[in-house]
Formats: sequence, structure tokens, C-alpha cells
Amino acid sequence: MKNIHKIILSAFLLSSLSSCDSLSDFGDTNVNPGAVTTPVYSALLTNVQSGLGTSYAYDLRSGLYAQYFSETQYTETSRYSAPQLSFTGYYSGHLNDLQNIIDNSGNANLSAIATILQQYIYLFVTNMWGDVPYSEALRGTTALLPKYDRQEDIYKGIFQKLGEAVAAFDNSPITGDVIYAGNIDSWRRTANSIKLLAAIQLSKKVPATNGFAAQAFQEALAATGGVITTNAQNFRVVYPGGNYQSAYFATYLTRSDYAVSATLTDLLKSLSDNRQTIYGGASNANGAGATTSSSIGVPYGLERPATLAFTEANPTWARILRGDKRTDTSPVYLITAAQVTLARAEAADLGWTSESVATLYPQGISLSFEQWGAAYNAATYLTNTDVVLTAPGTNQRQIATQRFLASYPDGAQAWNIWRKSGYPALTPSPAPLTPSGLIPRRYVYTDAELLSNPESAAAAIALLPGGNNQDSRVWWDQP
Repeated sequence: MKNIHKIILSAFLLSSLSSCDSLSDFGDTNVNPGAVTTPVYSALLTNVQSGLGTSYAYDLRSGLYAQYFSETQYTETSRYSAPQLSFTGYYSGHLNDLQNIIDNSGNANLSAIATILQQYIYLFVTNMWGDVPYSEALRGTTALLPKYDRQEDIYKGIFQKLGEAVAAFDNSPITGDVIYAGNIDSWRRTANSIKLLAAIQLSKKVPATNGFAAQAFQEALAATGGVITTNAQNFRVVYPGGNYQSAYFATYLTRSDYAVSATLTDLLKSLSDNRQTIYGGASNANGAGATTSSSIGVPYGLERPATLAFTEANPTWARILRGDKRTDTSPVYLITAAQVTLARAEAADLGWTSESVATLYPQGISLSFEQWGAAYNAATYLTNTDVVLTAPGTNQRQIATQRFLASYPDGAQAWNIWRKSGYPALTPSPAPLTPSGLIPRRYVYTDAELLSNPESAAAAIALLPGGNNQDSRVWWDQP
């Protein structure tokens, strides 16, 4: 654990040093011959990995849109106020650091890991905004105003890059990897699993069994290393605690702004689903002894006075995760065996593969309960009328709902699943702040981006039915 502390601290210090620009030229006056003048690439990798849980797998805004969560203080986001969220920080931060590793490290394995993480981040960004810079991104002065690639082309690029990364691993040493400790088999599984989940996200737009999405799915399943199949293989970030705390822990460190939504607790109750004993905690307390759960979800999208009245009347309203699952060392899950297995069940039901949905579906559900340590009686749960499978090819509602439940508390994944499938059925806020009152379908491009890269942004907006607003649908979400 001490070594992890040292690695992460070094990463932050070295990445800060490597990003500083000289303001003026003083010759050799201020040159320290012992100082760091080029990045330590293993430290850059550690820096990116340590930030993954906070930046991508615990996106609160998308979790609010998917109604995993409700706000308990200021409810504007869950009533669809339209803030402008910029994607530029992803490019100048993690994506740029990873490109530095790819371009300059001279280490095939570090470059392969960096490529995998880059595609994971690009996938997050395009799913949130739609068309974004990809093929011309991160080129510095050679492409100061990069084009916004079409989302279809970004997905195809992600599929290609992930395949190339899997094939690129060799015997070169790997340092700085705090996720898998340099285990190449684990990274291959993760790359293939990212590709598989990306492919199934396109099933609404590219449903054909001979389409490029189905082909990418099949490639991922058959690729060297396979996919994540057990919870021991989960793609997750484990935090050492102290100054480097789990994103889950930080949620209630100083404030109590977020709750499990009544939408989610009602769904879990209707299924007699014991994951609610894990998904909701009765207080802000955390630690090994904080095992009191709560199924009192906070009503979604109310005005502030009504929300405050509810939480004051129900002080044990459900916090996000039970206290013993949101300690400062709690792992943050990025991709899990349950998510991958249920995606395989969906693909089988669509006819994309010859795998058995009747086998994969209960396996995926069981893996989710196992991941969290929730009590599970398969004989009872799988016979619930809203869980049980029906005729082949007619199970998309049940599978999408289970994928939604298994992805908690990853709001981005939940929003992706709902936008693609329409399941579970969500009712918009009863007190919306937008004219349409609809649940948002994307993040909007900011005014700053429209001013700094106007031609590229305008070309992307022209392809959005409805223009640059949060009701417009990204490419894979369009009918």
C-alpha cells in the first residue's frame, strides 16, 4: 500500500512538472541539472489511472439523468437546467498524457495500455457529446482546429485501435500500472471488453447481424485474451486511502447533496432485489461497521422545498452506497464481469452470436450480486415476472433492465443503456426547468468551443437533429 502511495504522489508531481511552460528565456540561469525535464512515462500512466474512477465511472450528472440518483439540496440538474459542460479538459488532461506515452515512451506495452485507456476515454466523451475531435485530436500545432469526427467514425476508430493494442503487447517491462500491475492478459481482456460494450451500444442504430457493430462484437469475443468473465478480473481502480481517496468516499465527505432516487429503489423493491441493501446506506457514516442500509429513495426532480421537506421527514433516506462500500479505499468499478456477461446475453438475444441467452443472462445477474456481496436466491429472483426470460429475441426489456441495475453506480453506463433501449421506463422531472421537459439525451457544446473552433463545431451541429441542445440525440441514439 505504501508503494501505491509513492507511485501516485510521484505521478502527480512529475505530470505537473512536465506540463509547465517557460514564460521567458533566461538561458541557463534557472536550469537545475538534476531536475525532471522530460516526463516519466510510468508516472504519467499512474496519474491517468488514479483519476479514472473520479472522472468517468462516477459521473453524477449522467447518473441524475438516468435516475440512479436524486439531488437533496439544489435540484436544478435533475430538473434539467442546461449548463455548458466542456470536453476540452479531457483532451488537455488524460488524453494528452496518454498520447505523450504513445508517442514518446518507446515501450510497446506502456503504449498499448495507453491506447486502451485512450479509447475508453474517447468512448466516454463521444457518448456524452456526440461528434467530437478524434482523428485530428492531440496533434498540437499541426491541427489547432481539429475536425469533429462523426460518431460512427469514432466508434470504428475505437474498434480498430483496441484491436491493434491487443496485438501490440510484447515482453517489454511495465511500470506505473496500478490497476493490473503489468498483467498483459488482464489488459487484453479489458481492451476486448471495452470493444464488446462499445459494439452493443450500437445495436439500436446498427442492428443487423452482419453489420459492423455485430462484427466488432464477435471480434472482441474471439480475440486473444478473451473478455472479462469473473469478478476477480474486473477493470477497477483500487485506492490506497489517505490523500488518494475513493470517489465513492468523497461524495459524503463534506456534503450530503445526492441520494439514491426513488425511481431506483422502487424498481429494486418491485423485483425483491437484495442489491438495495448495498446500493443505499442509511447515513453518511462509512467504514467497515457502517452496514445499515436504506431503501428510502428520494423522489426525483422535485423543487427544492419539496425535496428538503422529504429528507427532513426521512433522515435515513438512502445515500449512494452503503457505508462499508464507500470507504476511502473502496474500489471504483469501470467495467465488470456482470456488465460484460449481460451484454453477451443481449447480443445472443439479438442473434449477433450463437451463445445461449438462457445461460448468460442468469450468469450476469449472479455476477452482479456476487460483486457486491448481496444475498441472492436465483430460484426466486429469476422467476419474477419482470425478470424471467420469454421467447428468444423478445428479451430486450429484461436484459436492458438488468444491465442498468448491474452498472450501478456508474451513471454514464446507465444513461447510455437507457438512451439506447428506453429501459427501464423513466418519467421526467415533474418540475422541469426546460421548455420541453424531456430527459436530456446529450451534453451540449459550450460557447467557448463554438468560438474557438467555429467551423468544426458548426459542421457537427449541422448533423444533429434539433441542433446543439440537450434534447438532440447523438448518432447511435437516433431512430
